[in-house]
Amino acid sequence: MASFGKWIGGGLGWALGGPIGGILGFVFGSIFDSMQSGQYEHKGFTPTQEGDFKVSLLVMIAAIMKADGRIMKSELEYVKRFLLGQFGEQEAERLLLLLREILRQDLDVDEICEQIQENMEYPSRLQLVHFLFGVAAADGEPHAAEADLLKRICLHMGIRQKDFDSIKAMFIRDTGSAYRILEISPDASDDEVKKAYRKMALKYHPDKVAHLGEDVQKAAKEKFQQLNQAYNEIKQQRGFN
Repeated sequence: MASFGKWIGGGLGWALGGPIGGILGFVFGSIFDSMQSGQYEHKGFTPTQEGDFKVSLLVMIAAIMKADGRIMKSELEYVKRFLLGQFGEQEAERLLLLLREILRQDLDVDEICEQIQENMEYPSRLQLVHFLFGVAAADGEPHAAEADLLKRICLHMGIRQKDFDSIKAMFIRDTGSAYRILEISPDASDDEVKKAYRKMALKYHPDKVAHLGEDVQKAAKEKFQQLNQAYNEIKQQRGFN
């Protein structure tokens, strides 16, 4: 338990304040019988720490799992496999322990998202949304309640509509998905396609989230590969290099 406290405590900054901090207070109180929390005052923007990001991810995952009013054992299994695939066995066990306690709490999604928007830089928020779509689509396409909640989450986290549509298109594929991933329409010129790709490559580059740790950067590389796949698909359709 002591090592668990060191792991999470050492990686938290702004997440110890606001509504997320309130949730963590109950969670830590449940996990640790004798833990006293001090006051935390956030003063201006600080770069997102790895612990802040992962705690935010867990809180948002919990909100999605509770979106339809019930938590299924199958959903926990999906999330367990997701965390295992993204973060490895040891980290997944720690995160799952936290998640189980967070699921017991009442979550004010709007306030939590606003705290994340205030304290988390935009590229990290985009990666967070990408993770959430991965969880929601773990058993197929997101259910209606989950899809509605994802829209609400993005609205309150300040995610632009085109960015939301781009990430969504990576998980819900149809004939126009490649264009939506690049945030352009099918009638865009070849030059506009190339320009859009360069712009998105900068936006989704894994180095943007390197400070969040190797696990998150690895996931960002997978998202970057999906961008490349969409671009290659369009190039093949149009026959240009």
